[in-house]
Amino acid sequence: MSVTIKSAQDIEGMRRAGRMTAEILDYITPFVKPGVSTNELDSLCHRFMIDVQRGIAANVNYTPPGHTPFPKSICTSVNHVVCHGIPGDKKLKDGDIVNIDVAMIVDGYFGDTSRMFYVGKPSIAGKRLSEATYEAMWRGIRVVRPGARLGDIGHAIQSYVEPLGFSVVREFCGHGIGKKYHEEPQVLHYGRPNTGLTLLPGMMFTIEPMINAGRSGIRTLADGWTAVTADHSLSAQWEHTILVTEDGFEVTTLSAGSPPPPLA
Repeated sequence: MSVTIKSAQDIEGMRRAGRMTAEILDYITPFVKPGVSTNELDSLCHRFMIDVQRGIAANVNYTPPGHTPFPKSICTSVNHVVCHGIPGDKKLKDGDIVNIDVAMIVDGYFGDTSRMFYVGKPSIAGKRLSEATYEAMWRGIRVVRPGARLGDIGHAIQSYVEPLGFSVVREFCGHGIGKKYHEEPQVLHYGRPNTGLTLLPGMMFTIEPMINAGRSGIRTLADGWTAVTADHSLSAQWEHTILVTEDGFEVTTLSAGSPPPPLA
């Protein structure tokens, strides 16, 4: 496994890209409401990225092996959609929960982050799942430091959500990021402590747990992208990009509108 250690110049570039990518989510927040289509949200985000921020929408035409090009600028994953939901004409309704995942290139560096949004008043189940997923992500983040191992991150997430009756999606994971969208290492959201790659200062990767209210099984729709829960239960995801510092971690995808971290 070849993991890139970021230079001081890389880190500054990633900080800027991360903050600007998070600001897209700040911008779109007031537009997430009943009656709005996910296509409209995509158009708004795209124009903001290109016309205001002067960045490049990283998701448009992104084509990993075995996939057709992704057709939109953002991913919108509503209710039982686990990830990679393609924006469309269906309108959001009161009580929906939706993950908006954004990625942008700024001066050659990738920013990548996502948040959960409530459409109107969420159900008790949707709110509980979203809050637990946010807590789980931060529990994974807070174990990041030099000398920790990747398994520690996955264990922190898994050991929190499973006693609550939730399950961790295993088909998708966090990833290294920098001048490439997806690099090594792969960051699993489940695992055993003190296993896996040892973390070193200068490593950067995403932590982005996908947590299901029911069983962990998923299936992919005919579009080749949209992953949904196999049992049609709700799913939630949060994502931040993390830098391993000399004495801990730094979250590079924070902005003025980012939700505050949960109490430690």
